[in-house]
Amino acid sequence: MSNTYTKWLEKADAIYKSELDSILDKTSDIEDRFYQTVPFGTGGMRGLLGAGTNRINIHTIRLVSEGLARQIEGQGEAAKVRGVVIAYDTRHFSQEFAYETAGVLARHGIQSYIFTESRPTPELSFAVRYLHAVAGVVITASHNPKEYNGFKVYGEDGAQLTPVFADEIVSHMEAVEDIFTVPSMNRGELLASGYCTEILEKIDIAYNCALMRLSQRDDVNKDLTIVYTPLHGSGLKPTVRGLKDFGFTNIHIVEEQAVQDGAFPTVSYPNPEEQAAFEMAIQLGGRVNAELLLATDPDADRLGVAVKNASGEYKLLTGNQLGALVLYYILSTKKENGTLPSNGAMVKTIVTSELGAAIAESFGVTTINTLTGFKFIAEKMAEFEETGKHTFLFGYEESYGYLAGDFVRDKDAVQIALLTAEMAAYYKNEGKSLLEVLDSLYAQYGQYKEKLISLKFDGMEGQQKIGLIMTSLREAAPKKFAGLSVARVEDYKSGIATLANGEEVAIELPRSNVLKFILEDGSWICARPSGTEPKCKFYIGLINQEDAVFDEVEKMIMEIAE
Repeated sequence: MSNTYTKWLEKADAIYKSELDSILDKTSDIEDRFYQTVPFGTGGMRGLLGAGTNRINIHTIRLVSEGLARQIEGQGEAAKVRGVVIAYDTRHFSQEFAYETAGVLARHGIQSYIFTESRPTPELSFAVRYLHAVAGVVITASHNPKEYNGFKVYGEDGAQLTPVFADEIVSHMEAVEDIFTVPSMNRGELLASGYCTEILEKIDIAYNCALMRLSQRDDVNKDLTIVYTPLHGSGLKPTVRGLKDFGFTNIHIVEEQAVQDGAFPTVSYPNPEEQAAFEMAIQLGGRVNAELLLATDPDADRLGVAVKNASGEYKLLTGNQLGALVLYYILSTKKENGTLPSNGAMVKTIVTSELGAAIAESFGVTTINTLTGFKFIAEKMAEFEETGKHTFLFGYEESYGYLAGDFVRDKDAVQIALLTAEMAAYYKNEGKSLLEVLDSLYAQYGQYKEKLISLKFDGMEGQQKIGLIMTSLREAAPKKFAGLSVARVEDYKSGIATLANGEEVAIELPRSNVLKFILEDGSWICARPSGTEPKCKFYIGLINQEDAVFDEVEKMIMEIAE
């Protein structure tokens, strides 16, 4: 490890010299930066910005780009010509890393198409399909704090990588003997090489045209006051353009957060799941008497929504709640106008509320569960197209990711911002707020309540701690949670579900380090390490239970994690 550090001192780009010098005598800092290369999984790689193999920087970006380039080379000349679409968000160095990626690809004779401005991850997914590219890359760390950035890779279908594709890239990365010898081009050389085409407006127009086809109703009065914040990210132009073309005219932008700034100066955490991220939108909403608040994260794949409650205060909807509302709006509208297909399917992840499944069942729509990660939802969409067995109607996950149109193969905050606005306007015409509609769903289908507990464990010791927690849960599986007996334990790592009587049943999903405990009343608790952050996540889904039960379950989880 010390040899690697010394090599970086000697060979790393000059912009990292002072940073490396500052840790010269700090053993723990050196260890944290060099004990591994930033892990690359099916979602790409994500990490802290800075110098070192365990950081996102010019050299690790070149390394992963080299892995991708060699994988594409292995597909032959036609794949190199089809090329790679590259997008980026507003984070520090995102644009620079995008051109670095294109520079490495160019050295291998691979064409690239690079956005000249920041654009959302879902638009990248759309562009890969629209341009018939062989792959796509977006430089982003999604909703992570400002200290992070990342490299997400997409296949030719516009979806995140399959495990096989990802493993091939990792294999090629591991074959690079010296990270400092990866060839690249500077921006001037790249643009003169003929291997890079800059894109923007043509894709913007095509993507917006596709968005317009999502409208469910032509007869909705669009007299709705909306506040929107892009949280300093890439969602501003496509979201505002889409809302206006959808027919909404009373749109108020949080101007301070419309500034594209990777420091995210008005929020500590640019995550629309968090109440703090909505503070400025709530203030503006109060001034203009807005009925709907919308927030997208930096790469605009996650959408947060807030609406007024009976007391006139803004209440944030959870990802599970918004997903259920949009699903119900789509299905009820299609049933009303006679366009609900007989083979319709809704796809959700195993940690997402079962309320959506109950709604789907009431409309005769099939629910299909997948592992966590939108790539698995996209896999099902591709399967539907190939077999014709189902028609995709909606996909979502509890972490504020949703998809209604199949022209994108990853979660799309822009799509759902438009649909949510239309939905809110429709129910306003009916004299109902979204919260009132949600209450009616609970009255019809049951009181579904969910909670996520994320425990952060940094560094190498943190990874070991997360491993110990999962091992402990497997070796000494709880028999009860808050007095409710465990009826079934689903271990997605072994692929086996164990019933209370000891009977074992195979799980028909890919292997993953996930445990799910199904309780006697249908409630559940799920544990999994995060694939993108140093966290162990515990999901709780209760049905018709008091809030006090959450407290008991949470206390038990904290004791397990000690």
